[in-house]
Amino acid sequence: MHLLSAAITAVALLSTGADAQTVPQLPRPKSCTGVSNFRYQYQLTSGWSAMKIAGGLKQVRTIIWDPAGNMLVAQATRGISVHTFGADGCINNTNMLISGTQLNHGLALTPDGSTLYASGETAAYSWSYNPTTRTVSNQKTIVKGISTGIHSTRTIAVVPQQPNLILVQVGSNANFDMAAADPKTGRAIIKIFDTTKAPSGGFNYNTDGEVFGYGLRNTIGFVPDPSGVFWGVENSGDDFTRTENGQRKDIHQDNPAEELNNLGNPLTTRNVWYGYPTCFAVWDASSFQGLKTGSNFVVSPNSSYSDATCNGKATPPRISFQAHSAPIWNAFDADAKNMYVAFHGSWDRSVPTGFKLVQIPFQKAADGSYEPVAPADSKTGYRDIFSATNPSSCTANGLTQSNCFRLTAVGWDPAGRGVFLGSDNSNEGEIFLLVPSS
Repeated sequence: MHLLSAAITAVALLSTGADAQTVPQLPRPKSCTGVSNFRYQYQLTSGWSAMKIAGGLKQVRTIIWDPAGNMLVAQATRGISVHTFGADGCINNTNMLISGTQLNHGLALTPDGSTLYASGETAAYSWSYNPTTRTVSNQKTIVKGISTGIHSTRTIAVVPQQPNLILVQVGSNANFDMAAADPKTGRAIIKIFDTTKAPSGGFNYNTDGEVFGYGLRNTIGFVPDPSGVFWGVENSGDDFTRTENGQRKDIHQDNPAEELNNLGNPLTTRNVWYGYPTCFAVWDASSFQGLKTGSNFVVSPNSSYSDATCNGKATPPRISFQAHSAPIWNAFDADAKNMYVAFHGSWDRSVPTGFKLVQIPFQKAADGSYEPVAPADSKTGYRDIFSATNPSSCTANGLTQSNCFRLTAVGWDPAGRGVFLGSDNSNEGEIFLLVPSS
């Protein structure tokens, strides 16, 4: 495959489906009439402000924008809503674009806004979309036959340099899904599909398409940088023990790390293995000999497969996150100087962690590639921007039940206002607008 002759567009187009050069710029409102207060208390780092821009939604999972600047929101088990903005920067109209209880997470648009994609647990769909009238037609099943399991979300992304290509992700079907070591299972994997070649009734996920990356336990969020390279945030395993020299040790409090992975450019990258279900990333290195944060380890090292084997075979994370943070979506800002990652929040830790939005500084290299500023073994490569007031008191009873917000969707606003951030807490689906002071 080759790049299209057209130049790669701005990162706002890559990340949201909307071109920042064509979307009218809007003011940053301090409040919007008719929007309720924040459901839960929060704290902000200095230099930022926050407001609630929408409430009364259901399990907000993904936020994107069309070329006209309208905001599309995936609400799990409800469908896709579309929201328009007034001259004051507030939402002035909301409608359900697609109603469907089977839709639960994935949402993507082609750069020209003409084709919309959304997903449920077992299938992904497409519609013809009109940004002017905010209507859809011509529903098709693009991918079918996706496995069920403990992870039900199927993230979708359009390859911006070649929009006939889409990426579709499926997580594992168990904490340790040993069969997923084989990409043919169609689990713990991201696959590439050429939509111009979709058969009637859709591709079969397991047997069709090409493998982009596998050994990815649950990469719920992934987004391209301006060079076309995708970066994915990975939810790692739970309840880990490590058996070494016959001694079993509980390491689950602070291991394995959650991950930010460089997934590569889908025009050229294929069949990269990231380690699951055998190799996992270190967060707290004190539990290991000779390893550091970001190194790979196995839960039961032996003479035939050791930590060294993993570090020779599995692609390591570029940045690691505190274990059990549950990173669930990521987005770049307009010039790709920072990536923002939403942490859904932990359940498998006696002192809860997560429940926050973090910022990862990025830099552009001389060759045009993008990288985090921090080295791969850093535990301080990101900083908190927006978080629960007292995350240690937050509960996580099930996927969306909590006494704190459960942060999900992240998107940089093409109208220039800042970061849009969703919460899918089952008590209320909310959308916040976080604005930097400069």
